[in-house]
Amino acid sequence: MAGKKILVADDSREIRETLAQYVLRPAGYEVITAGDGVDALKSIREQTPDLVVADLQMPGLTGIQLKRALAIENNTTPVIIITAEGSESIASEATLAGVAGYLPKPIDPDVLLMAVRQALDSERLRRERALALQSLEKRVHQLETLQAVGRALTASLDIDQVLSRVVDAAVRLTGAEDGSLLLLDKHTGELTMRAARNFDDQFVRTFRIRTEDSLAGQVIRTGQPALFGANSPQKIKTAYLVHSLIYVPLRLHDKVIGVLGVDNRQTRRALSEADFGPLTALADYAAIAIENARLYAHTNAERSKLDTILQKTGEGVIVVDDSNRVVLINAAARAALNLPDTPVIGKPIPDVIHHADLRDLLTRPSSTQNRRAEIALDDNRVLNAHLTPIEGIGRAVVMQDITHLKQLDKIKSEFVTAVSHDLRSPLTAILGYVELMGRVGPINDQQKEFIRRVRISVNAITNLITDLLDLGRIEAGFDTQKEPANFPLVVRYSVEALAAKAEIKHQKLVVNLPETLPPVYANPVRLRQMASNLIENAIKYTPEGGTVSVSVFMDDDQQILTVTDTGIGILLADQPYIFDKFYRAKSVPDDITGTGLGLSIVKSIVENHNGRIWVDSKPGSGSTFVAVLPTHVESKAASPRG
Repeated sequence: MAGKKILVADDSREIRETLAQYVLRPAGYEVITAGDGVDALKSIREQTPDLVVADLQMPGLTGIQLKRALAIENNTTPVIIITAEGSESIASEATLAGVAGYLPKPIDPDVLLMAVRQALDSERLRRERALALQSLEKRVHQLETLQAVGRALTASLDIDQVLSRVVDAAVRLTGAEDGSLLLLDKHTGELTMRAARNFDDQFVRTFRIRTEDSLAGQVIRTGQPALFGANSPQKIKTAYLVHSLIYVPLRLHDKVIGVLGVDNRQTRRALSEADFGPLTALADYAAIAIENARLYAHTNAERSKLDTILQKTGEGVIVVDDSNRVVLINAAARAALNLPDTPVIGKPIPDVIHHADLRDLLTRPSSTQNRRAEIALDDNRVLNAHLTPIEGIGRAVVMQDITHLKQLDKIKSEFVTAVSHDLRSPLTAILGYVELMGRVGPINDQQKEFIRRVRISVNAITNLITDLLDLGRIEAGFDTQKEPANFPLVVRYSVEALAAKAEIKHQKLVVNLPETLPPVYANPVRLRQMASNLIENAIKYTPEGGTVSVSVFMDDDQQILTVTDTGIGILLADQPYIFDKFYRAKSVPDDITGTGLGLSIVKSIVENHNGRIWVDSKPGSGSTFVAVLPTHVESKAASPRG
């Protein structure tokens, strides 16, 4: 406690000098004296001692009155009362007045020094607690202010409003007079004032400084906070006079894009490095707000661009969420489906889409293999609809108008059917004359080989014509005669008819066909043709010693046929096209013949029976063809789809 200043106030000069010369100064204290209470109060005001030792009875003001006068002035300097007239009532009064000690005369030097040390320690602790409390309150205020700015940041997309709140908070937290937020114009290299507190509006609009030789420019270049404080005002890049100023950088993706500043232009109160922390936090908030505004503007522009593209594209687009509610429907889709121009976003699909096939496609689970459908409209147009699952959103359907393609396909089919029909007669004649050639004379071995090759070629052409005519009849809807049929039994007939071919190649046929299943509503002849084509293909494309598995089973109200082989498999690039007419996969060996119509016939038969078909295949690992047909329901028999 050495070096502390103590005021000794007593009307006895002898006591003052004794305490000063022989007790307090030898202990290292600086001592000042006063002869009465009034002089003591004046000395306290002017010289601010750390402690007062005052006599209880002094002219002008007693020791207790002196303490009360200090309390009125919010002066917390500790006071020790010394007295020759001690009593319990006086001690009680002194305690109530808040004195730090009460000592009777004559004074014991050791007791006095102990009381002085205790009083100074108590005052030191009190001041430390007061400072700690003040620091804590300041910190709480800073956190509350930062929290308020953070809430404003997340609650508002108005960048000007958020930046203004940041600058206001910077001024409040530092106790500065003014605040400003400067952003770097990367095209001109100048700093402009984006937000300000206590600056003239005209000044804010016209403020521009270069970064080369300004304090703000130094912060931009170094990325470090800067503190300026002088005893006299100085110009900061000829812009305005300040006594004290702080700039902290605004960082965005490791780049400094501007500075946040506070200053005192009028008062000489200095700012300090202790203000760097809260200002840096506010600068980070400002940088986040700027980035959020940039991202929002970019996202909004991209969304507007995407919306324009979707609305202007000629293809119909419908997007639904996982709850089967409409997310988007563009103008082309509205026009194609003849929907009114009313809000539909968020509405359930059945309330918006009335076309049964399209509604079924949109509500189909994403795991369903068949994601395509042909949508026949009331105006005889046909749309090819493709369903695509979109993770996190739902499902999207893109619809293309394929009416002209369907018309061309119809014309082509009619032409092929007509030509095929006309070719059967001459081919039959050729085959007949080939059979008669051996009856009109001897034939040598070379001629026999030629006749054999002619017969093979004629049979191949005849099979192709037969397939074409079958396909034409199926697509034309001529096979309308349907009846309840036992699907597993029809498949069993196909397996038995083709078992000999599997035996020739030493293949194993694994069959799982239940005896009792509900019937399907079908044309049994076409159903058997469909199964035979699939099984024959499996045998054909499976090498000797392989395995072909055929099974039929129920799944809810559907019956599912699977034909699995251990053959050569189908390339992924070929799989979307294997059901197209005349298409043969690139992986098919040259020695395996075929017309390229078998799977087209299968697909047409399945679709003619309101079913679906798809393939799951890996090159070198075999293939699995899956055909799904609805189980027969009696009420549906009255209006079968041909």
